[in-house]
Order: sequence, then C-alpha cells, then structure tokens
Amino acid sequence: MKPSVLQYLNFFVLFSFGVVTTSHTTDQDVLATLSKLPLDGHFSFHDVSTAAWDFGNLSSFMPAAVLHPGSVDDIATTVRHVFLGGEHSMLTVAARGHGHSLRGQCQAAGGIVIKMESLPNDRMQVQSGASPYVDASGGELWINVLHETLKYGLAPKSWTDYLHLTIGGTLSNAGVSGQTFRHGPQISNVNELEIVTGKGDIITCSPERNSDLFHAALGGLGQFGIITRARIVLEPAPKMVRWIRVLYSDFTSFAEDQEMLISAERTFDYIEGFVIINRTGILNNWRSSFSPQDPVWASQFKSDGRVLFCLEMTKNYNPEESDNMEQEVNSLLHQLRHMPPSLFHTDVTYIEFLDRVHSSEVKLRAKGMWEVPHPWLNLMVPKSSIHTFAREVFGKILKDSNSGPILLYPVNKFRWDNRTSVVIPDEEVFYLVGFLSSVPSSSGPHGVEHALNLNNQIIEFSGKAGIRVKQYLPNYNTAQEWKAHFEARWETFQRRKNAYDPLAILAPGQGIFQKASPPLSL
Repeated sequence: MKPSVLQYLNFFVLFSFGVVTTSHTTDQDVLATLSKLPLDGHFSFHDVSTAAWDFGNLSSFMPAAVLHPGSVDDIATTVRHVFLGGEHSMLTVAARGHGHSLRGQCQAAGGIVIKMESLPNDRMQVQSGASPYVDASGGELWINVLHETLKYGLAPKSWTDYLHLTIGGTLSNAGVSGQTFRHGPQISNVNELEIVTGKGDIITCSPERNSDLFHAALGGLGQFGIITRARIVLEPAPKMVRWIRVLYSDFTSFAEDQEMLISAERTFDYIEGFVIINRTGILNNWRSSFSPQDPVWASQFKSDGRVLFCLEMTKNYNPEESDNMEQEVNSLLHQLRHMPPSLFHTDVTYIEFLDRVHSSEVKLRAKGMWEVPHPWLNLMVPKSSIHTFAREVFGKILKDSNSGPILLYPVNKFRWDNRTSVVIPDEEVFYLVGFLSSVPSSSGPHGVEHALNLNNQIIEFSGKAGIRVKQYLPNYNTAQEWKAHFEARWETFQRRKNAYDPLAILAPGQGIFQKASPPLSL
C-alpha cells in the first residue's frame, strides 16, 4: 500500500537532508483523490508556478495544487477534505486573491492554493435605499466593485490606494488610504461576511450574528477563515475630485497641519502625506499631471539634497457644486503653513483619482519594472513619537527616497473597531508610515539586501527609542515576535484560532501557527 500524501509530506519535510526546501512532492494517489472531489470548478496540479509568486517577489513556495473554485461550496469541500486528514497532516490551504502579499503570505508550500478570483462574479448585488450596500465575492477586485456601484451613483466609503486587490485580501488586513481618518479602514465599513472556516463550514456572520467570527476575520490575516462574500457599506458617489498637493520644508508644520485637518468637522475628503528625500526634479514630474499655482517658481525650484514633505488632499464635488467647492478648498488652504508658491492642483473624475496607482502600474509594466522585489515596510507610529521617529529616519537612516514613495499620514483611532483582530497603537491619533521600495534583485547599494537592512535599522531604532510601533501587513519569524505584536490580545487571537481553525490549515504563509502541531502556546 502506498503512503498517503499526508504521510509523505511529513516524511519529505522531516528527512530532506536537513535542508530547508520550498519544493514538496505529493503522493499521486491523494492528488487523484483531490481531483475526484465533487466540484463546480477544478484543480490544477502541473501548471502551478504562478501561485508560488507574489507582489513582494521575495519568497517563492511551490504548492502541490491550485483550486479554481466554481463556487463557495468548492472551497468548503476542499478545506473540509484537508481538515478530515487530521492533525498529523502537513497539508495546508492558502487563499490567493490578486497575489499582492509581500512575503509569501498567500502561498502554501506543498499545499493547496485557492485562486479566489476564479469565483463567479455574478454574486455582486447592489442594494440602494436609505442604507445602501453591495454584496460582493471575496475574490472580487475593488476596481470592479467601484465600476458596478457607480452604475447606481454609489461607491464604498473607504479605499486602499491601489484598487486591483481583492475584497477578501484587504479585509483580512485592514484596508487603508487617505479616507481612513474619516471613515476608518475598510474593515470598519462592512456589515456582513460569509466565511469558510478551517473546518470547512460555511458561516454567515455580522456584528449581531456569529459576531466573534465576524470580528476575528476582519484584520485576522486569514487565520480564522476564508472570506467568500462581504457586504460593504456604500454612500453617494461624487463625479469629480479637486486633487491638491503642497510642499513643506518643516516637519512640525507638516504634521500639525495634517493633525488639524483630520480633527476638523469640515475638511478634505482624502488626506495623505509623503516624505521626499534628496529627489531631483520632483516638481517637474508633478507638472505632467498638475497645474502649478506659480509656474516660474516651480520651474526654478531645486529639491536636490533636501528633505521635503508633500501634503496631498482631495475635495469631492459634482459639477454644479464647483463654486462651493472652490470656496471650501480656499478656506482650508488658508489655514495651512505650506511653502506658499508650492500649490499644485488638478481636477479629475472620481474614478480617475481612485484608480490613480493603476496608471503608474501600466507604465511600470511596460518598462519591465513592476515585477521586481518590493521590500516594503509598513508601520503604525503613535503621534507622541512621530517627531522622534522622523528626526532619526528621514535623512539619517534614509539618505534618499529614490527607490519608492514614503507615505506618512495620521488617522483617528476611534474610527477603528477594537473588536477586530487588527492591532494598532494605543493612542487617539497615530500615523501610518509606509516605505514602499521597488528595487532590483541585485545585492548592490540599491538592491534587496540594502533595502531590507534599512528596514531593520528603522525597526531597531524604534525599539531602542521606546517607540511602540506596530507593523501593518506584519511579518515576523518567531512565536515570541508574534506574541509581542498582539500583546494582551494574543490570548483572544489564539482562542479564536482554536475555535475556527484548530488544525492550523489556513494561511500558512503568515507564519503564525504551524500545521501538525497545536497553535502556539507561549
């Protein structure tokens, strides 16, 4: 009798000559068993290499199979099949959306990757009325949700900067952008979820029904279930956006102006900040899309060798409201302490603004510069420490920002639901800081190793300085680091894992819990 795939995988991992490997062999008899499951979709067993890649381009783990689900039942059937394999199996399951994870979080070494975008898109339904919402598949892209809801004059309230991500993917993390200060992250704008748990059960949950699972899954890093449907809150969508950028040379004014704007009752609709370090000709780049208030000043401005700060804001409006919009924008701008001649602005459609990053993606893909390593670091920094953080990081640790954007903007804690799994700093205002590097694969002065070393320096400095940062899209290597990340919430996180995925089948790429052993107990 041949061994089962579960026995074989255990043998392969434990006795592979002591070498860490990312290639797993799976027993053909059990693969045949998977292929005989009653499915609306199908499995792929040979052409699976794309499921071993993600946007970060730093990790590659080959799965044994890829499921292309034709229904939610396909996902439940597959997970239940693995669950019934028992605790001695090494087989795991990862839900893969658009593959935008950074360190292999959507991968499953030797396991099963579920291609969530294969779910039928006919499940999207928009409900208008006094409390509008859209029901959409967990594998649906946010850009498609936007296109569909705009047909009804509606749109979600909270976004990410990049819309070609799946609903299930962003809701498993948080989903943040320049609207977060006002509406909270995307996980604060969901009324209901449908989830396939680690036992293969399909459960509908909301704040009133199966609420523990609902809050566990939101920001839960995929640890408690696979989000197969979400009911997302909508609001009336504007037609146009006034898009504004201004420059600061002083960090204190830059930060205080942002904090003032996010606390004001009448303010902009989107607020994000950027840090610019030793960038040549930055304003000339803007002029291709924005109109400068002072063209002569803009053409003569030198950014070389300087640390500058850009405040980016938008005001939504409809064409018939343009006069009122102008008055509101001018009133708000008069309260700011930016460099007076540095005002740039443009007017674009609502969808053009929201999908702005995709335009850059198209250009980068054409140059072969999209599928490069992205050693990103995303942090949440308490307001009380942001000046200490900025003094050390901008200009000392980081000598330039040529490898990618550096985001820095504040949000309000009260807009985040503390019942979810996401972990944030314990201050009423904290900053989202993103170091979004795109680098060549080389190990030279601008390569991956250099970028990762800078990330480590930033984290080490924060620890030594007593800055209680939290990682967004966290990546840790040890159980102790994960426990430190969750702090007092670790017990709740572990209890939920035991309840909804007791065999640690789901999302192995996060590295929080290990299959074939009980969930971490420290």
